[in-house]
Order: sequence, then C-alpha cells, then structure tokens
Amino acid sequence: LPLVSAQAQAPAAAPATPAAPATPVAPETVVAKVNGAPITAGDLAIAAEDPALSLPGVDDAQKKSLLVDYMIDLKVGAQAAEAAKIGDSPDFQRKLAYFKDKLLLDEYLEREAKKAATPEAAKALYDQTVKAMKPEEEVHARHILVESEDEAKKIAARIKGGEDFARVAAEVSKDPGSKTEGGDLGWFTKERMVAPFAEAAFKMSPGQVSDPVKTQFGWHVIKLEEKRTKPVPTFDEMKEQVDQYLTRKAQQDLILKLREGAKIERTAAAPAVAPAPAQKTP
Repeated sequence: LPLVSAQAQAPAAAPATPAAPATPVAPETVVAKVNGAPITAGDLAIAAEDPALSLPGVDDAQKKSLLVDYMIDLKVGAQAAEAAKIGDSPDFQRKLAYFKDKLLLDEYLEREAKKAATPEAAKALYDQTVKAMKPEEEVHARHILVESEDEAKKIAARIKGGEDFARVAAEVSKDPGSKTEGGDLGWFTKERMVAPFAEAAFKMSPGQVSDPVKTQFGWHVIKLEEKRTKPVPTFDEMKEQVDQYLTRKAQQDLILKLREGAKIERTAAAPAVAPAPAQKTP
C-alpha cells in the first residue's frame, strides 16, 4: 500500500496544497477507443448535456469516468447494431431523419434566440414592465384560527387584554402553517387571501387586533403588523424570467416568419385541421 504509507509519513501540520486549475482539454482529444473507433472529449461534452445522464451529487472526476464507460457501451452497442444492418431499415431511416431535423431546429433556435435575448434587450423589457406596474398595497399580518366564534371572542379579549399575540397563536391556533411562527403570515396582497379575511386585514391599522372574522376555514383573530406599497422587484430578481420570455418570443417569432416564407402544402392524406373552439358570448 505505497499510497497509504506515503500519506502516513507526511507531516501532520503540512498545509494543504491548493488544487491546480484543470487544464482545458481539446474536443478532439481521444479518451478511449472501441475496436479502433475513437471516443473524444468532445463526445463526452455532448453526452454530459443529455438530461438523461444527469448525475447529481457526483463529483466531476467520477462523472467523467462514468461518462467514458457509458460512451464505451454506446459505441459497442452501435457497432453491433451496424453489423446487424439495423440502420438500413426504412423505419430507422425515418427516425434518423426526424432526430436530425429536430437537432438542427433546436440548435438553430438556440443560436438565433441568443441574438435577441441580449443584456440590453433584457434591461429594456424590465424597464418597460416596471413602468407599466401599478402601485399595489400589501400588508404584514398575523392570525389565530379556531373553530367557533365563542373561542375567537375569548382569544380576541385575551390579546386586547395584553397577552402576547404570537404566544397565544402558538398555544391555540389551528393553522399548522403559521402556528409555529406565532401566526405570522408574512407580507401579502389583497387577492392572495379569501375575501372576508382580506377585507378585514386591509381596513385595519398597524398594531390593531380584529374582532372575530369568519371564513370557510373557521374563525380568525387578526393582528396587523405593517402596511406598505409593494416594492418593485429588482432587475436581478426578474432577470431569469425576462431572459426566458425573450428567448421564447424570439423562437416563436422565428418559426412564424419561417412558415410565412415557406411553401407549405397539405395533401389529401393529411389529418383534417381541427376547428378553433367556439367563443362564448358574455
């Protein structure tokens, strides 16, 4: 066990040497051969992008080793299939043509979308969206949920008599989602809560405790903590959504443009086009 011995002889106090950055490997670098057919680093990179080969929790070195094993199995199987003339069948040729078209389209759409989803376009769309947003009020409240009005009246009296709302909520509230947080519901806008609860909460002043409020869930005692105008989300918070929107829109616009410029013919053998659903009049 030379490796173990060498490690045992190393000074205990020796500082750890930082790992050197990995040297980039050229895509054409051969990592294995199967019956003389090469498997390259570029082949591994493509396999690594396959969602079916996702390996969460596996470190990079182990993942690369597993991918090499997978690519060896893939190449062995593909060579056997070639020898069996699988690729010569009409069905296989149709599948091959379909997946070639699909890969070409996916690659084309991805490249073209990158031209549209630029940082400048994303910032412009964010600014436009924020400008169109209307100021919206939201509140921060706590509540205690019980089954009967009598219980709610007694709890409201306890709170108004000086008992701590959060402590009473932890003691008696039937809402498992907020009970352990002292009844805290955080910040919310009016439409997020059922109507009777929202109406009561948004009429209250900070620090005020409500009389019992009935909803389909039971009886509530509400304490309003704070009110504010809902903050506008920052660009960083919305960037992912903005980028996704720009990408989808660019791809949809491109497909529509390509269809408009193409000569498309449906033969008699094509399935009939389904009629659009009828619009209901108000």
